[in-house]
Amino acid sequence: MKGSSASGGPHPPKIMRIFWGSIGIVIGILLIKYAYRLTSIFGKFDWAERYLSGGFGGTYFFYKLAGMALVFLSALYMFGILEYLLGPLGSVFGGLAPK
Repeated sequence: MKGSSASGGPHPPKIMRIFWGSIGIVIGILLIKYAYRLTSIFGKFDWAERYLSGGFGGTYFFYKLAGMALVFLSALYMFGILEYLLGPLGSVFGGLAPK
């Protein structure tokens, strides 16, 4: 079966994609939920305050955007769509090229 070999083939087994995708989704949701606490722990990012602060709160908005991006990319990875979308870049990056 293509994509389900445990011998380290070109694609990880489906159970591992589901596991790591779920972990990514949970971390993304936590980034969104605890944006205020993360900002109070790590401080504000000057560049986020400068470029993302159009009424959105700069650093808070950055954490929420990063969380949404992580949730979205993790879901794409879980369902194997990310490999399909990045497939055309396989010739640019040698590690992604099909063998």
